[in-house]
Amino acid sequence: MSFPTRQRFAWAPAALALAGATLLGGCATGDWFGQSPFASQSAPQRTGVPAGYYRVNPGDTLPGIAAAFGQRVEDLAAWNNLPRTAMLTPGQVLRVAPQPGRALGNAAGAEGIVVRPAWPAYGQVARLTDAGNVKGIVITGRPDEAVKAAADGNVIYVGAGIDQYKSLVVVKHGGDVVSGYAVNGDVLVKEGDAVKKGQPIAEMGTDSQGRGSVEFEIRRAGKPVDPLAYLPR
Repeated sequence: MSFPTRQRFAWAPAALALAGATLLGGCATGDWFGQSPFASQSAPQRTGVPAGYYRVNPGDTLPGIAAAFGQRVEDLAAWNNLPRTAMLTPGQVLRVAPQPGRALGNAAGAEGIVVRPAWPAYGQVARLTDAGNVKGIVITGRPDEAVKAAADGNVIYVGAGIDQYKSLVVVKHGGDVVSGYAVNGDVLVKEGDAVKKGQPIAEMGTDSQGRGSVEFEIRRAGKPVDPLAYLPR
């Protein structure tokens, strides 16, 4: 099977089965949820609340919930009459989708929007899994390797990264689809920027193993999906 590479992708079966432990040598496998800027659980749950709402859990932040649901922090704050820097209380119920007739930007007509992502970088690849479910991939390359936007969209978060990564960039695409890029290198965009597919948004930088790497996720309606099911081969 062919994969789009500068050189051909090298796949390690053990890494794919064991959360990337062999290939990645200790790279991050923790869920973005529970670390800035995402919420405290493995996927946002709306149990016991109407569609379009979310019940706050311990450790949740407004930027985290906004990023998880592919919304802007400013919109989430406005829908809930909160300041952008509001502290949240566990059990608090927030609106996480625009009210009918008040859809903003890509939130309107989300069902009809198709996002076709491209590879954010080229190199050796391994899946990251959680309880047997694929939640993202790690791509290794040169420390100065460019990390590119997987699809057109708007940058909705730039800030603290996860585990061994210094920075996290989250881009909202059409409808309820967001992509995230955790890196140790320079970030080339800021919140609010519009980006095009293939546009450099960061550099890999050097990870704890001395390699360049990026941890990449795609989320739909706040839930991680396997990027390899959508990336071109």
